[in-house]
Amino acid sequence: MNILTETEWRAHNNNHITRARRYTDDHLARRKAGTAHPIFDFLFEYYPIRISHLHRWHPGIGIGLADPQRTSPHSAWRYYYHHNGVTTADVSAFLAAHKPAITQIRTILTNTTANPTRFDCFGLHEWAMVYRTDHPRHNLPLRLTPAETNQVVEQHTIKCTHFDAYRFFTPGAQPLNLTVLTRENREYGEQRGCLHATMDLYKWAAKLGPLIPGDLWLDTFELAWQARILDMEASPYDCRSLGFGVVPIETPEGKHEYVRRQRLLAHAGDLLRHRILTTIEQAFAFNYN
Repeated sequence: MNILTETEWRAHNNNHITRARRYTDDHLARRKAGTAHPIFDFLFEYYPIRISHLHRWHPGIGIGLADPQRTSPHSAWRYYYHHNGVTTADVSAFLAAHKPAITQIRTILTNTTANPTRFDCFGLHEWAMVYRTDHPRHNLPLRLTPAETNQVVEQHTIKCTHFDAYRFFTPGAQPLNLTVLTRENREYGEQRGCLHATMDLYKWAAKLGPLIPGDLWLDTFELAWQARILDMEASPYDCRSLGFGVVPIETPEGKHEYVRRQRLLAHAGDLLRHRILTTIEQAFAFNYN
């Protein structure tokens, strides 16, 4: 076990909080003022993760904190234990409580890597959510007229592979998807090109709690932040009033730009997905040693 001195772990803890607050401070201010952000609120509201938890730094597996007086916040957290002046994650206890969920996460991430990658969906899931409806999900104007928006959907084949996007399609759009997606088959159909599969890395890292080092968790959050920007810039909504651009996927140029950025996000997601899977394997190995 690598043991961090109090000076070291306090520095890690403070740096983590500072890094997280770059994203959370504005959200907390908006929430206090009762205002909304159509793009970034998704990351704080769709994913049921407390901001106070995002501010928590976890050292990860095999890292102990020199903590003779139990002054670390970790010493009071669930799934940590204190022994001989050192506080560390209680990997065995966490696995005992969450093994089925951890196994499912491993299955989803492994299948996401192994499944054929699609770079031809062009973000049409957001268009399918406003297809032939008078009640768009976000309080933003559409870039095109409703008739033109519907036409974009009808002139493309929707190739969504992400159930949690598909379930928000309008009733008229769901039958247009290439595949019928269900909650039961979701863990087998994910693929690495999907923006929402990339965003979900943040969710899966959060569910792994003290197993995931704080820097990895914030890496997944920051990647989800970037994926969300492309998600909305390529959507039918006009986000320019919020300072964002437009990726007009209804044009050849827009499709090219979408795929270019989608590939970059997918590559970054590959690296983080590998780190999460490696951590899961370390946890199982640690538990059996």
